[in-house]
Amino acid sequence: MPGQTNAERGRNVREQLLAAARELIGELGWNAVSTRILAERAGVRSGLVHYHFESLQALLRQATLEEMRRMLDGTAALLAATASPTAGIEAMLSDLDQYTGADPASLLFIEAYLAATRDPQLHDQMSELVSDFRGALAGSLARSGHPAPEAAATVVMALFDGFLLHKGLDPQLSAARIAPLLRQLTDTESNGARP
Repeated sequence: MPGQTNAERGRNVREQLLAAARELIGELGWNAVSTRILAERAGVRSGLVHYHFESLQALLRQATLEEMRRMLDGTAALLAATASPTAGIEAMLSDLDQYTGADPASLLFIEAYLAATRDPQLHDQMSELVSDFRGALAGSLARSGHPAPEAAATVVMALFDGFLLHKGLDPQLSAARIAPLLRQLTDTESNGARP
């Protein structure tokens, strides 16, 4: 674009590549994304992929981790905006209803989890993101007096992941169907919270 500095053009190309990677991972699968396909989708020359990123895998990792971080930050904001962890967890679960299990974001996450089984660096980075989020959730439960905050946070996180996976198989699955059970697990009064 006219009037842009080289640094601005470089940032724009990086963002185009990252956006294209997020789309393609879900559409084609992690291992089917090639430098050529990625560059075509981003509308740039294929040499720019390796100019801006050390490798195609590094680009795919960054695109995925940025999207995961964005989603987890938004989900954490839902937790922080509610009066109790139980209400926050229900809000997070309801927010997951926007995903079908076959939408681009769901497919990106599913592909990333699978790729993390073969990519130790992606595994470690995803593990850190999930662990940080689970820690924040456990902290919120602990502050409300939940007797087993770490275990409850682990189950909630597994339920969220499973919910997304199952929605791809059962589009009728909804947050409303499982929220009552989740409420029993996270409600501090029914779980013997300290007075």
